[in-house]
Amino acid sequence: MKRRHLFSIGAALLALGGTAATSVVVRGSAFATVAPNAKKAAHEARAAQKALGARKAEAAVAHAEQAVANDPQRGDYRALLGQAYLLAGRFTAARQALRDALSLDPDNGRVALNLALASIGTGDWGGARALLETHAAQIPATDRGLATALAGDPGGAIEILAPAVRGSDASARTRQNLALALALAGRWGEAKAVAAMDVAPDQLNARLMQWASFARPANAYDQVAALLGVRAVQDAGQPVALALTRQPDVAALVPAPAPAATPEPEPSPVPVNDPMPAPVFKPAPVRAAVAKPIKPVVPKAAPVRTTAGPFVVQLGAFANAGVARDAWQKLNGRVAALGRLKPQGATVPAGKASLYRLSVGGFARADADALCRAVRSGGGTCFVRMAAGDAVASWYKPASRIGLAAR
Repeated sequence: MKRRHLFSIGAALLALGGTAATSVVVRGSAFATVAPNAKKAAHEARAAQKALGARKAEAAVAHAEQAVANDPQRGDYRALLGQAYLLAGRFTAARQALRDALSLDPDNGRVALNLALASIGTGDWGGARALLETHAAQIPATDRGLATALAGDPGGAIEILAPAVRGSDASARTRQNLALALALAGRWGEAKAVAAMDVAPDQLNARLMQWASFARPANAYDQVAALLGVRAVQDAGQPVALALTRQPDVAALVPAPAPAATPEPEPSPVPVNDPMPAPVFKPAPVRAAVAKPIKPVVPKAAPVRTTAGPFVVQLGAFANAGVARDAWQKLNGRVAALGRLKPQGATVPAGKASLYRLSVGGFARADADALCRAVRSGGGTCFVRMAAGDAVASWYKPASRIGLAAR
């Protein structure tokens, strides 16, 4: 089954841009150059990036290998090769390529994160944790926290993610990574509470069931493979000729003219649990205000102001009431449908801390759905749920709306 979504860390690792797959596929490990060729290397690297963007693993590997063969001292080409191997499910080869890339660019947090994932996929959890700790300053907490959980330390992941969730710039992805870390630590009640910050109620149980399956891997590589949406394969590693210790002797990369080189067979798939439910991290965080906001697709006389009901539209979850108030003021200025509504708030537990949910409510379901569409049209994010402790925000004052209108 072909996977089309890259989840959480996976999206940051393999989505390098470019959507057109290259039609040139170089097979085997026969490198067609007798001397370094920077121009050819750059061409092959661009082709590898396009293949990665199209999730064409075999082509990405072939072109990235050629890029490294033609310019062996470029750390970014070796990082590209490591990403291609990850997409191909070849975790041993990825680990070797990424280790070489990190030796050439020791402060590259992206490479260190990819290497940690490859190490987890080969069963080296201790090495992965050491990498994440060494490069903590270069890896965003959102990604480092989840990688730490996958490396067998969900408690440490919670310590990383909990402060990040309380930050003013915390995203839905950060909160969902914390929820998954709590689930992997066996703290399912807290995981559900945090996940509910950004997951619609009718999807929450399905999310937790996915995480329950994700928390019981049969093999060392299962979780990383599921995270990246790839299938793990038998892997003897990258071609020996590409190892950094053999560089810069590029002439050694040319196969002998006789006998003819026999292409290596494609690796056979390892029996991985398929499909492995992968963690889904949605929705996207609220986007920054745009210069020309789009008017909401809701009539001016929207019934959400008059039809009473038990539903609320959740607009986000924030570190505290002050951050929620600022978010309300920005969103209120972009979404006309919110202009006459009263913001609501509720403080809910999130691990050892708490989060403040921002909402508007008291609607019939159809009216709540219409309002949520208007919020999304204005650049926000939202979902509809039943009211659960939501009350008019203590910081809300009717006069503040006049001030906003004046601005």
